[in-house]
Amino acid sequence: MGKLFVVPTPIGNLEDMTFRAINMLKDADHILAEDTRTSGKLMKHYEIGTPMSAFHLNNEHKVVARWVDALNAGQTIALVSDAGTPAISDPGFLLVREAIKQGNEVITLPGSTAFVPALVNSGLPCEKFYYEGFLPHKKGRATRIADIVQRKETCVLYESPHRILKTLSQLLEAAGSERIVSISREISKLHEETVRGTIPEVIKYYENNPIKGEFVLVLQGS
Repeated sequence: MGKLFVVPTPIGNLEDMTFRAINMLKDADHILAEDTRTSGKLMKHYEIGTPMSAFHLNNEHKVVARWVDALNAGQTIALVSDAGTPAISDPGFLLVREAIKQGNEVITLPGSTAFVPALVNSGLPCEKFYYEGFLPHKKGRATRIADIVQRKETCVLYESPHRILKTLSQLLEAAGSERIVSISREISKLHEETVRGTIPEVIKYYENNPIKGEFVLVLQGS
């Protein structure tokens, strides 16, 4: 049987790539990438010439069987996303599940993921936490927010720059003005920033400062 390696890639700074991950990508028979153009820059930087194919949210249901067949034939396949660890709010779960069902070995390398540094950097309790990921855009959004603000654990969400103020406003309405949040953006990049304070304080900050990059929102538990 084959081996599927789940390989984290940098979320910003290319130096966050591990030696093991580089060697694994070089030794694999094939690399599956969320976006071959994005991953191509990383491969070029580290002189990795392994053949690469697209594996993303729009095609993963269609191509899983093909790559499971490749694993069953004894190939070693490396799975990467655009940034961070595959299957964490990114494609990958379906392939991992099917590879395991077929008896192939699945090995996930440790490495970059955005929510861990954001959580630790928040200063909020992190011995227990709840990971929400991305909220639904419409259907079910209010229900999820109502659940999140009732949790005693620190909660972690991902959010886009287009919806960060909307999300903060909805959390303010549901949780009140005393709840603490910490928002990290552009983690490990040149303009990395963490803003901490009550929800109204953080809303005021982002109403008066540029909103760019990908955001990790860490909410104090109830």
